Amino acid sequence: MEYKNSKRAIISPLAVTFSLAVGIYLGAKFFSGAGPVAAGSGGIGTKYKEVLMNIRKSYVDDVNIDSLETYGLEKMLEKLDPHTVLLPPQDAEIASADLGTGFDGIGVEFNIFNDSLFVISPLAGGPSEAIGIKAGDIILKADTVTLTGRGLNTPLVYKSLRGPRGSLVKLLVKRRGISAPLTFNVKRDKIPTFSIDAAYMIAPQTGYIKVNRFSESTYEEFHTHLKTLKDAGMIRLVLDLRGNPGGYMDRATDMVDELVPGNDVIVYTKGKDASNNYEVKAGKEGIFEKGKIVVLVDEGSASASEIVSGSLQDYDRATVVGRRTFGKGLVQAPIKLSDGSELRLTISRYYIPSGRSIQRPYQMGDQQGYYDEMMERYNHQEMFVADSIKNNEKLKYKTKGGRTVYGGGGITPDIFVPQDTSYYTDYLLDLFGKNLFREFTMSYSEKYGSALEAKGFDSYLQNFRITDDILADFNALAIRNKARFSEKSYNKSKKYIQETLKALIARNIWKGNGLNNEYYQVINQDDPMIRAGLKAVMKD
Repeated sequence: MEYKNSKRAIISPLAVTFSLAVGIYLGAKFFSGAGPVAAGSGGIGTKYKEVLMNIRKSYVDDVNIDSLETYGLEKMLEKLDPHTVLLPPQDAEIASADLGTGFDGIGVEFNIFNDSLFVISPLAGGPSEAIGIKAGDIILKADTVTLTGRGLNTPLVYKSLRGPRGSLVKLLVKRRGISAPLTFNVKRDKIPTFSIDAAYMIAPQTGYIKVNRFSESTYEEFHTHLKTLKDAGMIRLVLDLRGNPGGYMDRATDMVDELVPGNDVIVYTKGKDASNNYEVKAGKEGIFEKGKIVVLVDEGSASASEIVSGSLQDYDRATVVGRRTFGKGLVQAPIKLSDGSELRLTISRYYIPSGRSIQRPYQMGDQQGYYDEMMERYNHQEMFVADSIKNNEKLKYKTKGGRTVYGGGGITPDIFVPQDTSYYTDYLLDLFGKNLFREFTMSYSEKYGSALEAKGFDSYLQNFRITDDILADFNALAIRNKARFSEKSYNKSKKYIQETLKALIARNIWKGNGLNNEYYQVINQDDPMIRAGLKAVMKD
């Protein structure tokens, strides 16, 4: 079947365990002959409607019928596969916007902490940066909407800060060191979003690209950065898909097509309805079809990420390094309902070139068990010992070059890298949980950023150190905020704390073109998976 761009699959960042993705098939028609389907003489939903009508008419107390109806539908869908879901209107809108090329708003990266809305950073080139909103500001109000207290949540923030381009929003802002709140009138504008975090030369003739999701603009971003790196002398590529929950499937297949020669199948789908079956083939001449590739993955890499890593593995085009991926191979159709809600209904499975399905086993109606499987991987030491990976011997497949690979449970890496938990402590968990890394590095960057920037990033990377004096100040902040400090925990986490502080300071000082290259150049220096990936990609 010829592949058409109008048929698309996406993953949305749903609020589910591990925030993993739901693959979605988008097309002009979801079901052939779409229309009401009869079920006996009464039709589908007759009993359900009768119950709701009788509750509305005769139930002794006043009840919210809409709430009851939604609850009933959600419970019904729980009896299906773990990825069929009903999104309320506000969540459907947010999920769609998060995968777009941009949205209209004020342009801030934010974090909700202790019932307060902290500005992590104004987005470069956005209206908040232009008007003087700073990292560390706390937004107290947007027009008449209070953005503090127990009722503060992400949907409320989106609703208050996003809006039509050109519209004004009056912000009341608390800033460190200034006693009275500040007022800003911000004109909303289009805010570009980027799905590639970093793209730089990580070693001689070796490029590094970090992709955080597959949004509308991912392929264009990838192509641009790939060409830039190739022009800079790249003959080897490290493609980092760790923690990438997926996104638009056609952006993933376009990425693969840029890296593989020939016109073989990249991915195909199969469902009960033949109209939902299709295949995507390679075919265009890519700009990096010959250089060596390593793909980094972990248990947070899902769906579209698994298509990329699995297809490149099946083609014998890349070495996959890391840990077994999540195992998400179900495709959902997004169906808009009359109230703005969205039903995301599983309609097919997708398969990669060897013929294997990535989807791991599940029991219908057992969503808890499905997500508990990730904890079972920890309990069985799979994150730490390669031999603990339990591949299904009945689901063996062959790559294009004849190597054995396995289906039915994510992508098993060619080179295993265990998870490093040696630095985990209660103290470190408190530092993250209380947002102290952000708070300290924002303050430090405000005080010393200009001097560090003047020396240049290369000097910072090579010479700047998180000294014991800096750590003493950081620990004092942590103790004031009641973090569980102890010398033993601190010493165990010290090296990781130093690396994280240095990386975040770099991120605050240097930004450009939507990338966080400086942050990743710092944090990747001592990353075990990066080291393993570089070793593999440079191997003759």
